[in-house]
Amino acid sequence: MVNAHTPRTSHSNPCLKHLTCFVFYSFLMRLFMESSLSFSLPETLVLPLKTQLISSGSVPRSPSKLPFHHNVSLTVSLTVGTPPQNVSMVIDTGSELSWLHCNKTATYPSAFDPTRSTSYGPIPCSSPTCTNRTQDFTIPASCDSNDFCHATLSYADASSSEGNLASDTFNMGSFDSLDMVFGCMHSVFSSNTDEDSKNTGLMGMNRGSLSFVSQMGFPKFSYCISGTDFSGLLLLGESNFTWMLPLSYTPLIQISTPLPYFDRVAYTVQLEGIKVSDKLLPIPKSVFEPDHTGAGQTMVDSGTQFTFLLGPAYTALRTEFLNQTTGVLRVLEDSNFVFQGAMDLCYRVPITQRVLPRLPTVSLVFRGAEMTVSYERVLYRVPGEERGNDSVHCLSFGNSDLLGVEAYVIGHHHQQNVWMEFDLENSRIGLAQVRCDLAGKRFGVAH
Repeated sequence: MVNAHTPRTSHSNPCLKHLTCFVFYSFLMRLFMESSLSFSLPETLVLPLKTQLISSGSVPRSPSKLPFHHNVSLTVSLTVGTPPQNVSMVIDTGSELSWLHCNKTATYPSAFDPTRSTSYGPIPCSSPTCTNRTQDFTIPASCDSNDFCHATLSYADASSSEGNLASDTFNMGSFDSLDMVFGCMHSVFSSNTDEDSKNTGLMGMNRGSLSFVSQMGFPKFSYCISGTDFSGLLLLGESNFTWMLPLSYTPLIQISTPLPYFDRVAYTVQLEGIKVSDKLLPIPKSVFEPDHTGAGQTMVDSGTQFTFLLGPAYTALRTEFLNQTTGVLRVLEDSNFVFQGAMDLCYRVPITQRVLPRLPTVSLVFRGAEMTVSYERVLYRVPGEERGNDSVHCLSFGNSDLLGVEAYVIGHHHQQNVWMEFDLENSRIGLAQVRCDLAGKRFGVAH
């Protein structure tokens, strides 16, 4: 979920800001503020969730651990303001500025009321925060009629929000209260009003100076998404524990010179190859390298469901996967059906067939690390799509070119059962294949 770039059909920030069109089958995460850390939940949440500290003498600050469940968006509940107001925010590793609805309407009944908070303060447009720390915004900050810092955010799914930058006290679990800069948005247009109206705002988690993780000063954060029961674990802080498999690290790509189509604050890694089963596809390395404009970067984004590849890489993957599944699966012969506008290799599977045959795996080869997508997640059953007595299953990799997005985007569907560590201090991402449901139990999170 990222800001759109305006000059051309591709996007400088191409993480597909989409809460509906891509049916972001993301995560649901609740954080509760009771001293006992154990209490009953609203009926809409089936399983109890809690926040605890993991004691470890080897790290200076024990991480907060948060279990979550998949839903259309990854949300966290916390309190903002004095006295505290409950808010629910969508976590987005592809965005920088955190923001809250500050205009309660029938469409958005859950809003933050700045007039009720004695600690709320708007940011003047002459402030260094406004003039210096908004440099990675795709639309420059401006001054409103009251000389307050005004922000306008637009996204690739045509949704947008605008309002003033402000600061207030954020309270989150066991962490001390922190004054945070955020957007107090009075005008919000959403492509998915039904889903977005359930939340108060968005929490940006990328590497920008105004992101939540940057302002909190976390050296790293990690998450692990179960592939079986839709549970998961998010760790804010260190996660060096001896029981876990050694992580393979891939460096985050840094480009100091601003390029028009390169997002400098995204979690960008270097994709070097793609395998189908154990066969390395004959794709030139140059296909994976950003060009002189910055287009073609590879971004790891928890806010995007599937993985999207640039045309040449997608075509090579599609061709080889089709070859290796000939005689195993029946191709859907319908040129008019393209799942989510970018996935055009689909199959017909009898509705009565509960288990798919064993399919080829797909591995994404990064510099220093590899992510293997198991056969259970290589195909995705399209909800509500049936042809006679058959359900429709599509290859869970899409063609970025069909979306007008000139980037590789690694979505969370392919991060299931992978421990994902975002090591900001050392500018790298660590990967390890694990059973995330078991990892949650090891951290004391039972579902």
